Amino acid sequence: MTLKLKISKRIADKIRDKHGVSPKDVYECFENRRGKDLFDTRAEHLTDPLTRWFLAYTNHKRLLKVVFIPVDGCMEIKSVFEPNAEEIRIYDKYGLDN
Repeated sequence: MTLKLKISKRIADKIRDKHGVSPKDVYECFENRRGKDLFDTRAEHLTDPLTRWFLAYTNHKRLLKVVFIPVDGCMEIKSVFEPNAEEIRIYDKYGLDN
């Protein structure tokens, strides 16, 4: 089964211009992820369905945080960027099976 990503032009432009991330980088993160998705339950970020996120490396070993919502069989990308230390700590604690 082929992974289906939905990246709006606005989001594609933002992640490229602000974070230097390409759609290829996003695909690589989905292919390389080892942990589980975490849910963003902060009130200012609530969506239906809940926004999910994970940390994974691109094939060039760049660690990225991928934020998405599963919609109709595809992953709608909301943002992709390099995680900060707190996001790494949270994912290491709750997202990885240690």
